[in-house]
Formats: sequence, structure tokens, C-alpha cells
Amino acid sequence: MNTMKWLLKREMWENKGMLLWTPVVVAAAVAILAITSILLGKDASFAEAQEAFSIGTITIEGKARTVMIETIAQGYIMAALPVLALLSLLVFFYCLGALHDERRDRSLLFWKSLPVSDTATVASKAILALVVAPLITILVAIVLALAILVTGCVLLLSHGTNLFGGLLLSPDLYLSPLRLLSLLPVYILWALPTVGWLLMVSSMARSKVFLWAVGTPVITSLLLLWADRMLHLGLDAGWFTANVTNRILLGVIPGSWMGFEAHNVQQHLSAQHLPPLESAYYASWHTLTGASVWLGAVAGLIMLAIAVRMRQRREEV
Repeated sequence: MNTMKWLLKREMWENKGMLLWTPVVVAAAVAILAITSILLGKDASFAEAQEAFSIGTITIEGKARTVMIETIAQGYIMAALPVLALLSLLVFFYCLGALHDERRDRSLLFWKSLPVSDTATVASKAILALVVAPLITILVAIVLALAILVTGCVLLLSHGTNLFGGLLLSPDLYLSPLRLLSLLPVYILWALPTVGWLLMVSSMARSKVFLWAVGTPVITSLLLLWADRMLHLGLDAGWFTANVTNRILLGVIPGSWMGFEAHNVQQHLSAQHLPPLESAYYASWHTLTGASVWLGAVAGLIMLAIAVRMRQRREEV
């Protein structure tokens, strides 16, 4: 356990700029733009029963105020979507270089001289991509959403509308970030095939890692499509694209599982009578009832095992 802790610290030291400061900088930029928009009065408007109102323009009371509190409490976390979307790029490019870069700069020779197994090293990189990086991004996203929320409420207070009391009494204010954090296991399982694939390619490719990682499944899909259309071989290129290519390239995108299990998700949502974000939360967990996610997770673990084996055999490039 102590070895794994130091391996994770090593990875963070080497990739702090990418995994920590990049989401912080992006969050700061989003916060500046959003807060500037709020202060200039260019913020969102709401409507209920044909009664429209805008933040920061009039005093809001009665039913409109109640609706506003419910809407903000349920959806304020959506202000952090740009930061959450950034997570897919951070994990993708971190995994691409995780095992290749240490061979390219020849630091592999130093790390192999230490009494640390290849299994532990690859596991630390997978844990950083699947657990640590998402946690950092989620926490930054929550802070961003809260900062925008507080700024908007302060502006409203200056116009005579106090939402702080109502928001603090709303369960959704506290449940929204907790729901976001609790989706981490769902993300781990759906992202595992992509992380496994990228680390495996990173351990094998001598150069042009991105082209090998992206080009191989994409070109395979195109060849299958060509063979099906031109040679009439009866190959299901669509199935391969949806269940292989998309899974190993898009799994690190938060919420991608809603597309992978679109049919089951739609059935689940149609049976629910909940607010959209709450329905999406339960639908995300519902995707774990299918076999696809578990088959993908097993494939991801197999690819990680191959990455371990390749690291044992590969030398610097």
C-alpha cells in the first residue's frame, strides 16, 4: 500500500500541470466568463405559467421565487460542464503517454532499477486515470459551480431577492455534488476499456502513439464497412463500431454510457417521473445492469495485463 501511494505521488508530480492545473485554469476562465455575464445582467431567464423573469433585473417573490430556487438547486452543477468535459481529454492523453514517454526519455531504465513491479507501476497509472484524475476534476467542478451560484445569489440579494435561505433548505443543493461524486464507480467501469486500450498501445508503440491508438480501430471499422458494402461479406460494421471502436475510444467521456446503453436508458427514463438530472443519475446506475459494461471491464483488465507484460519486455525507444 505504501508503494502504491508513492507511485501515485510520482505520477502526480510528473503530470501535475496536466491533471491539476489544467482543470483549475479552465475552471477559472469559465468562472470569469460566467460571473462577468451575471454582473452584466446577461444571465439566464426562467418562466413559469407565462410569467417570465430574469436574474438581476427585478425583485422576485412568491411562486416565481420558489420555482427559481428549485431550478437553481437542481441544476447549478451544470455550470461546471466545461470542466467535466475536459476530463476526457486529460485522461485520454495522459494514458497515451503514460508508458511510452518513459521509454522515449529513457527514464524506464531508472524506474526498472527500483524494487517496484511492472504490475504495480501499470496499476498506479490506471488508478490515476480512473480515480485520481476524475476526483480532482469533479472537486474543481463543484467549487466552480458553487462560486457561480454564490455570485448569482449575491447579485440577486443586492436587488432585494434573498435566495440563500431557500437554497440552504433545499436538499438538491447538497445532493447534486454528492450525486456527481457517487457516479465515479460508473465512470470507472465504463472508462476501463478505453484506459486499458490506451495504456496497452502506449506500452507497445515505438512512435506515433496517437495514430496507433485512434487509427487502428477507426481504420478497422472503415475496412469492415467497405468489405460489407463492396464485397457483400455480411459483416456487421455497425456493431463493431458501436461495441468496439466507440467503447475503446469514447469511454473516458463522462456520460458516454448514456449513449452506449441508449435503448435501456430510454426505457428506464420513460418509466420514471423525476426531474431530468435526477432521472439521468438513476439511469446512469441502471446501465450497470447490462452485460455490456461488465464485458468491457473484463476486456479492459485483459488489456492492462497485456500492458504489464509489454512493459516487462520493452526497452527505451
